[in-house]
Amino acid sequence: MIIRDILTTKRGDLLSVTPGHTIQDAIAIMTEADIGSLIVFQHDIMVGLITERDILRGLRRDGAAGLVATVDTMMVTEPIFAVPDDTVDYVRGVMTKNRISHLLVMENDHLIGVISFHDVARACMNAADFENQLLKRYIKHWPEA
Repeated sequence: MIIRDILTTKRGDLLSVTPGHTIQDAIAIMTEADIGSLIVFQHDIMVGLITERDILRGLRRDGAAGLVATVDTMMVTEPIFAVPDDTVDYVRGVMTKNRISHLLVMENDHLIGVISFHDVARACMNAADFENQLLKRYIKHWPEA
């Protein structure tokens, strides 16, 4: 399975904030949409990514004052990305090695999506379920010797 397959099952909307939004604004958007990351755009140019983990680190560092800090104080400015033809196994390894929960998907220098570790895990489970069904069907219809 490749990343393009995962993207076809996800909603197409990419939610974003600007570097000047507050962390409280970012938290509100993430919780309302039930997502764990936001793309950071400035003048229609992607300048970063902010995730739940980035916010937690920032709040640990800044305390409650971090809620009124701006997104640019906690965002990642050089996020790791994948391409649509990367395999799920490859991406799972990249995310695990780098301890990241969200990965941008770029095609021809354009952002086409974001996948989460949850998306990757679900894709792996679906593939395993499908293989299990095929194996059970094969065993059930085992040819006689």
